[in-house]
Amino acid sequence: MMRVLLAEDDKRLGKLIEYMLNQNRINVEWIQNGADIYEYAMYSEYDILILDWMMPNVTGIEACRKLRENGYEKAILMLTAKDTIEDRVTGLDAGADDYLVKPFEFEELLARLRALGRRSTQKIQQEILEIGEFTLNRTTKILRKKNQIIQLSPREFQIFDLLAQNLGVVVPRDIILDRIWGLERDITSNNIDSYMKILRKKLQEVDGSIAIRTVRGIGYRLET
Repeated sequence: MMRVLLAEDDKRLGKLIEYMLNQNRINVEWIQNGADIYEYAMYSEYDILILDWMMPNVTGIEACRKLRENGYEKAILMLTAKDTIEDRVTGLDAGADDYLVKPFEFEELLARLRALGRRSTQKIQQEILEIGEFTLNRTTKILRKKNQIIQLSPREFQIFDLLAQNLGVVVPRDIILDRIWGLERDITSNNIDSYMKILRKKLQEVDGSIAIRTVRGIGYRLET
């Protein structure tokens, strides 16, 4: 049975989500204070966190960022009334895996939880990946070339990690969209191109032995 932590200060909405998830055989623990998110998440076992952005004391976005900075790897779904592109990018870059704008249909929430659940059950095959002169630590989320650390944002790390796991193999754009952004529909191929451009620049700045190649009309391939 999936176990979920729900952080939502709206009592009416929280009760409704808790009831509906329980009806769908999802075990829910509901908290209403943002200051409790970090402790609950780090010291209990949940498959997915559902965090409301505007929680009292500590916001959901602040808790999300702190969790990721401290190595938290489980899936995080952000709930919010903020619906601009800038807000969505802020939430995703803070480490959220998906983003759902209020008001929402409960069936969509369930679909997103199922998608996140499928991704979270994919086992990490290797903690350390060696790619040419580079070392990728998938636990600490650090990319190094010898003793030099290449700073990557959470989203950049996710993309590079996906390419590194498929070294030498073309990863289609659709797979990148699904694995990195899930059901986030405001992300386009242009967004992917922008991230690839940033990653290439960072690799070139350290005179790396690896490169990200574009396979026109299909996707991208990481090569040594």
